[in-house]
Amino acid sequence: MRHGHELAGREAMDDTRLMLMRSALRRVRATTLLTAMAVVLVGCGDAFDRHPQNILQPEGPNARTISNLHNPVFAIAGVVFVVILGACLFIAVRFRARSDADADEYPKQMHGAFKAEITWTIIPALILAAVAVPTVFTIFTLNAEAEPDAVKVEVIGQQWWWEYRYDLDGDGKYDEITTANDLVIPAGRDIALSITSRDVIHSFWVPRLNGKRDAVPNRDHFWRIEADKPGEYVGQCTEYCGLSHAEMRIKAIALTPAKFEAWAAAQQEKASTFEEADTSMAAEGYRLFNQQLCSSCHLIDGVNNTKLGPDGLIKDRNLQVSRHAPELTHLVSRTIFAGGKFDLRRDTAACRTLGVEWASTPANLSLCLNRPALEAWLRNPPAEKPMAADPVPGRTGGRGMPNLNLDETQIDQLVAYLETLK
Repeated sequence: MRHGHELAGREAMDDTRLMLMRSALRRVRATTLLTAMAVVLVGCGDAFDRHPQNILQPEGPNARTISNLHNPVFAIAGVVFVVILGACLFIAVRFRARSDADADEYPKQMHGAFKAEITWTIIPALILAAVAVPTVFTIFTLNAEAEPDAVKVEVIGQQWWWEYRYDLDGDGKYDEITTANDLVIPAGRDIALSITSRDVIHSFWVPRLNGKRDAVPNRDHFWRIEADKPGEYVGQCTEYCGLSHAEMRIKAIALTPAKFEAWAAAQQEKASTFEEADTSMAAEGYRLFNQQLCSSCHLIDGVNNTKLGPDGLIKDRNLQVSRHAPELTHLVSRTIFAGGKFDLRRDTAACRTLGVEWASTPANLSLCLNRPALEAWLRNPPAEKPMAADPVPGRTGGRGMPNLNLDETQIDQLVAYLETLK
């Protein structure tokens, strides 16, 4: 009787084991089918214009250097994937349990098969060597010294926007132009970047122009980009850096050499001021800018230089942790604001065609200014972009722009004044 119970128990365990094996096989089949469907659907993506951060379409020599490494390595990885997965599927099918009697049988063991073990050791070693050699050469190529005539730009990351400072005269000081959000460069020319951060670690990445480079506080990381032709190249911060990391975007705008020189000359001009007798909407906005906290954080060259410390440093530590805010002297010559979350220029084909010159004439400015976004930002910045605008307990100052509780008339006045900052 006891022997019969033990036999029945073993049979029940065998049945359970067989059911689990069959269930696992069904899951493997379902997973394989779903994976294949996902691959097919990915291949049915929309137009490239809607996916501008595509590493598979390089638009500059540095990005092509990466692509020339990526493509063959990806092909090798694809072959390895197919071979390994094919072998796993072959073994699973070829040596599966075909009946209940086969469930407890083990396949023939190969431990000690010298030829087999040497083969599957040497082949991966050769594959790794084939990948390692070009990888090392690619790293040296990407980190080579910049061309003698390269445009030198300091890139400064902070929560949550990018600042750009240009050294146009080659004296080692990035003091000719200070701007934010839009990185304007000449097409077909080497751009030498010195990348750093004012707060936490960020990562600068414009995929169609080059790979990633970290922005680390108190360190300067060298990097190079170059665009083949004029156009707009989108990127983003790729190192998690806090609350609005996903909304810390990058736009590199490549111009023809002549247009870049014209842009650089215009960027070095000071902003205009208004007489006391002027009662226009823009003049009222100018006076409001200087009366509100705006002028305590944002520098406008020629307007409030004395209110800020050297290098645009915010004097009042309670206003901003980083003690810096975007420079606004030529605000409407840019295409984005608030760390790239909002378009300053309307996103229409006609306005995009105008490039960075979209606001150079009153007609274009009237047609293309994204006034609703700018007004919404002035109305309540923390509601538009998550920040810690109020001072954090135990710390000095907040992060980002606070709500200044402006009324609609004040917003209209400020927008009218900001429109003059071309």
